[in-house]
Amino acid sequence: MKRKICVVTGTRAEYGLMYWLMKEIQNDEDLQLQLIVTGMHLSPEFGLTYKTIEKEFTIDKKIEMLLSSDSAVGISKSMGLAQISFAEAFSELKPDILVVLGDRYEIFSAVSSAMVARIPIAHLHGGEKTEGAFDESIRHSITKMSHLHFTATKEYQNRVIQLGEDPKRVFNVGGLGIENIKRLKLLSKDEFERSIDFKLNKKNILVTYHPVTLENSTAKDQFQQLLDAIDSLEDTNIIFTKANSDTDGRIINSMIDQYVSKNSENCVAFTSLGQLRYLSALQYVDAMVGNSSSGLLEAPSFKIATIDIGDRQKGRLKAKSVIECSNNKIDIIKSFKKLYTKEFQDSLIDTINPYGDGCVSKKIIRVLKEVDLKNILKKEFYDIN
Repeated sequence: MKRKICVVTGTRAEYGLMYWLMKEIQNDEDLQLQLIVTGMHLSPEFGLTYKTIEKEFTIDKKIEMLLSSDSAVGISKSMGLAQISFAEAFSELKPDILVVLGDRYEIFSAVSSAMVARIPIAHLHGGEKTEGAFDESIRHSITKMSHLHFTATKEYQNRVIQLGEDPKRVFNVGGLGIENIKRLKLLSKDEFERSIDFKLNKKNILVTYHPVTLENSTAKDQFQQLLDAIDSLEDTNIIFTKANSDTDGRIINSMIDQYVSKNSENCVAFTSLGQLRYLSALQYVDAMVGNSSSGLLEAPSFKIATIDIGDRQKGRLKAKSVIECSNNKIDIIKSFKKLYTKEFQDSLIDTINPYGDGCVSKKIIRVLKEVDLKNILKKEFYDIN
């Protein structure tokens, strides 16, 4: 019988990162892909991105869990609703291994249900730090509930072991984002411009900004600082991709809509560009601006700058192409000025992405196929002497 590998995805970014892994599972004669889609994929507000997934894969279960509120209470209720639904889905699908990525609250609900159902869990991109968001705690909690670990760097591998996980079950395979860049046929400049119905300018930036859930200042105040800084730019076109479903994400998205409506001659916004258009955009912009992990995991491979704002990604490994700055308008403007200096532009040529060579999925597949599942659920805390 084929080993059933169940993959859960709740966001556009996560799906893009796992795309080639799911393709490898789907095409392997010894494995059966089970796919559960949840979260933002099923929301009209976030682009109904499950429709994109259906063009490539069969979706076994769709789990509705997002409420209309993105308040702290609303997010907690969504997590509870998700856990109930995942329990029912796992009871029906009976997967041999559950595969999840990252640090999202819907993934926490999926893993909690799987743990209780005694399903072995494989966790991708554990051991990383994001000190400005509660994702940090969720990620490490998922690590402790998981049985197999696939990390993006040696440092992250060591951190998972530091959390008490058996070194024999922690595999440093590299970052999944680089594999997308290597295997996707990206759009030419003309194709990209047609796909977004928007002409690029002499200068261009891609803005992706998500709520920072552990900050004292509000999402509105933080994002306004960035918009005010963008006002200082000349001969620059801005491509916005909207925020995720974290607490106060709707506030940021509303501000983007208002800003674009007033600056439609040089700004455009998308709920979701999709992986192909997003990565294609990175070929033609001068910088990825905001606080998305894509600015650290993927942008350096294009030898472009990342202006990483605030503490959302604090603690992650960063290439030398990353300019760190605070949420303050003045600091962001200084970062824009540094971006366009000849010295900094010349330095980008030597950028090395610290997240590996992009040959990831086959390494993960090998473990998923060969790992002995007998007694895998029993874990001992590995003490570092």
